[in-house]
Amino acid sequence: MPTAKVAITLDDALLKRVDRLVRKAVFPSRSRAIQEAVAEKLARMERSRLARECAKLDPKEERALAELGMAEEARAWPRY
Repeated sequence: MPTAKVAITLDDALLKRVDRLVRKAVFPSRSRAIQEAVAEKLARMERSRLARECAKLDPKEERALAELGMAEEARAWPRY
């Protein structure tokens, strides 16, 4: 796959964390570490449809529906 060079700015503390991973041979280079981090983040964002849909829900309404469902289920439970 073709690649392109880009310049980025990182916080010193973040760069030190990346460098630590390179020293530990988790990644072969800074470039690879950042490339994989960006790819993983983009993949997560693309898979986050459920989170986006959940964000549309009204928590109060969902709680009321859940409590209503629990009350109905409680009536159906046998007595012990």
